[in-house]
Amino acid sequence: MKRKGTRSALHVLLPVGIGTCLSLVGDASLYAVLPTHTAAAGVSVATVGILLSINRIARVAFNGPVGVAYGRHSRRRLFVLALFVGAFSTAIYGLSRGFWPLLVGRVVWGLAWAGIWIGGNTMVAEISHQDERGRWMGYYQGFFFLGASGGPIVGGLLTDRIGYHRAMGVAAGLTLCGALIALTSLPEVERTAVAADDRRRGLSRSILGLGPAMMAAFAVHGVNRLVVSGVLNATLGLLLQEVAGAGVRIGGRSIGVATLTGSGLGLSALMAMASASVLGALSDRAVSRWNVVAGGLIPGIAGFILLTFGAPWGIAAGIPLTALASGSNQSLSTTLVGDLSTPGEQSSRLGILFTVGDLTSAVGPPLAYALIPLLGIRGGYVLSAGLLAALFLVAVRLGHKASKT
Repeated sequence: MKRKGTRSALHVLLPVGIGTCLSLVGDASLYAVLPTHTAAAGVSVATVGILLSINRIARVAFNGPVGVAYGRHSRRRLFVLALFVGAFSTAIYGLSRGFWPLLVGRVVWGLAWAGIWIGGNTMVAEISHQDERGRWMGYYQGFFFLGASGGPIVGGLLTDRIGYHRAMGVAAGLTLCGALIALTSLPEVERTAVAADDRRRGLSRSILGLGPAMMAAFAVHGVNRLVVSGVLNATLGLLLQEVAGAGVRIGGRSIGVATLTGSGLGLSALMAMASASVLGALSDRAVSRWNVVAGGLIPGIAGFILLTFGAPWGIAAGIPLTALASGSNQSLSTTLVGDLSTPGEQSSRLGILFTVGDLTSAVGPPLAYALIPLLGIRGGYVLSAGLLAALFLVAVRLGHKASKT
């Protein structure tokens, strides 16, 4: 992009990215602390899987209408409204106790996140040209992973120090700050000349259907959400509790399992943030983005295999490796859908993509908890490694096919 275009894109990227980042603090905190603080939340261990997945189940219904709405109405208004709804849903976590209020809060968060995530990705896709879309999408995914990393760290530390409900109240305040930033600084995003530019680059209607490449992009996102957001994030606290008990002592100070879990998830998201940006930019220069997708899947396979050992060294090495794959998968699958869609279709196609991801990530926590009595926590990690290996073969095939054309 020219310098003027870069400045214009930044005027959109920064408020959208900051709003998205801060909106995630409450949701990411809940994954870190709810499995080990059920008594404070007033819920049973048996309901944790439901509560951690119900927002994603709700988004399966919300994503389609939200994607259509972004194609017809003001992107700015819908995005800002979604951020305020997100702050309200997080406040419910802090102000209530018991299964049903928390269930309502999670469903409301599902609606909010559908608006935030589809809207943010749509706007970033529309301000970027195809030959730089990987880079800009990588930047936006970086904001996502920053929120996903900060949430567990902040939530875990605050929960261990000031308690579950007060920690959720702080998270709601941070989400509200993000909404106010977007309200005051985000310009309206209209469809631009990028549409005509992409058509000149060969994005004809004949390749815009849900063909093999589009379906493979959906599969990359769906499996990524299943094994990382669904299985790993929902069970890491239990794995650490199995290995470290109630916590560990470092330098004479006791560190609770919530802080350990939050730190693990947070550092994982930081690694994912780096890989999303780097591999997104690298894919812009590659012969085929699928070659970069294949390369990014390798550390994920290795990471889940290491986690199956259940040893401290395996956890320490496995978490960052799975994070590298997670960032690559999320950034590149979104970029590929942007490449294979016209600007007028991007919001609806992204709605389908995120519906696939929400469905698989919603299945992940209850599936993981259901498999624990049968296979143990580590059995789920073995299955996750196998799914990523299957995707690797698909990506290699598509990359080889694209290189020959």
